[in-house]
Amino acid sequence: MCGIVGYTGHRCAYDIVINGLKRLEYRGYDSAGVIVEGQNNDFELKKTKGKVADLVSISKDLEGSAHVGMGHTRWATHGVPSDRNSHPHLSNNGKIAIIHNGIIENYDTIKTMLIEKGFTFASDTDTEVLVNLIQYIMDTQEVDFPTAVRYALNEVYGAYAITVMHKDHPGLLVVGRLGSPLAIGIGEDEYFVASDASPFVEFTKEAIYLEDGHMATISLEKGVEIRAIVDNSVVIPEVQELKLSLEQIEKGGYEHFMLKEIFEQPASIQDTMRGRLLEDGTTKISGINNNLKQFLSADRIIIAACGTSWHAGLVGEYLFEELTRIPVEVEYASEFRYRNPVINASDIVMAISQSGETADTLAALKLAKERGAFIYGICNVVGSSIARLTDSGTYTHAGPEIGVASTKAFTTQLTILTLLALHLGHKKGTIDHNTYKRLCKELAHIPDLVAKTLEMNKDKVIEIARAYKDVSNCIYLGRGYNYPVALEGALKLKEISYIHAEGYPAAEMKHGPIALIDENMPVVFLAPSRGHYEKVVSNAQEIKARKGKIIAVVTEHDTQMSALADHVLEIPEVEELFSPILSVIPLQLLSYYIATMRGCNVDQPRNLAKSVTVE
Repeated sequence: MCGIVGYTGHRCAYDIVINGLKRLEYRGYDSAGVIVEGQNNDFELKKTKGKVADLVSISKDLEGSAHVGMGHTRWATHGVPSDRNSHPHLSNNGKIAIIHNGIIENYDTIKTMLIEKGFTFASDTDTEVLVNLIQYIMDTQEVDFPTAVRYALNEVYGAYAITVMHKDHPGLLVVGRLGSPLAIGIGEDEYFVASDASPFVEFTKEAIYLEDGHMATISLEKGVEIRAIVDNSVVIPEVQELKLSLEQIEKGGYEHFMLKEIFEQPASIQDTMRGRLLEDGTTKISGINNNLKQFLSADRIIIAACGTSWHAGLVGEYLFEELTRIPVEVEYASEFRYRNPVINASDIVMAISQSGETADTLAALKLAKERGAFIYGICNVVGSSIARLTDSGTYTHAGPEIGVASTKAFTTQLTILTLLALHLGHKKGTIDHNTYKRLCKELAHIPDLVAKTLEMNKDKVIEIARAYKDVSNCIYLGRGYNYPVALEGALKLKEISYIHAEGYPAAEMKHGPIALIDENMPVVFLAPSRGHYEKVVSNAQEIKARKGKIIAVVTEHDTQMSALADHVLEIPEVEELFSPILSVIPLQLLSYYIATMRGCNVDQPRNLAKSVTVE
């Protein structure tokens, strides 16, 4: 949630911060603010409710000679979106400024104490409590600025990534993290701070990803000094080379990032398979090979995830149980840690997260690790928190996903899960060699089939979107491997068009939801030819008998389901276990075009953020 940017160096700080905020706006867009170190080390601050563009309109006068500054784009947690709740926040004495991504859970207790000490508060945020706590420590204890920040962080609990400035310490940035991501870019006589590397990718290829429980003081004179928050011990940083390119985080001629990312899926899936699906029709998965004993002896796989990644996990359940015969449970990470789950040392707990920073998923993994389970991660962002916490794992290599509604992350997660299940099934002997080779050979064609699916539906889906853009409700139905796709299709429509939609197993329709069906209710059926085709056709007939409108995703050259449907979207013929990678594509396009026709901001849908780093 929230995006933070900081800079100290020789460039115009305002330009760096504003451009950085534009790239981080996918993390939150309820409000935005910027502060720079002006003449005589005075703070110059501008902030406003709304988007970064609104901030630019009121802050252009800050552009100039300031070489130190920081900014924030907010996803609201404590306090409604408003000017006064926008970051940065100042201490009571006006000397300390802070930006914050996360939640201070014990803020109310600290706030009560500070009020008793005479402090006043201009906002409803937990963040303002932290900046005043830093001031209180400096006022009452003989400690320097970085030490006061460290003392304050030891008094709070929750999640945070912070950047702090002080008028009496010009040119100095103090940063810290616990549970929320923070990257430090190392340039030539300049340093950058950001929630991810996108704000500084064109300036440097070297970055330090701050670890949980660490803080850093950053200045041109002394560079980056990292210490543990708990005991002030010195930490030797690991400098990483960025693989991110500027082209990856730009729209490349597309109207929206979401549309660009939908059409990037053939390449993203190919990148995900590269080096893992070999030319000889076999698989190579180092994350399994290096831990083969744990996988072969596993009694159970628990998949923990949230949102779209949870839907991918449901497909993973089908894949692993069919190909490896290992029982699988798929858990909402947000519920997993709160119900005292049964976790054994013989379990593999698999986390799926695009960002690798999802707070609920991280918390679930930490619980599983404490109880002795083997932890396996599937995420997209190299060096993310989940990647560092796991015993082993696999990156999806989807490339940056800027659109808040996940598309290519989902299909690359499905690709990884398919590769893992195929590889492990072959190692266990639960699928025979000929079947393994045949499935691997077909999987190699999936990028081409995804490209074909996009080409087959890109025009047709616009007509369907135009017909249903004004509906209030929609139902998505699927069976087997395509039931999770129905859930994902419904989620996409909800996320970006604000139309209420629900996904169900098709057979469950008659156990209640069929009461909703009338001539105004569109029903989207996932009906590929392989799997439970006849049963799905029967379910469609039940809808047709009640005058429901049917949009069917079918295998090309289909006749039976197509005859029942009011509208048809097609996918190429493919093995049932690979069908979710194809069948979700028309649903992504349908959601996108409905949302654009309704005038919705598809890249920044209301109330959402890309990476949910609060619980």
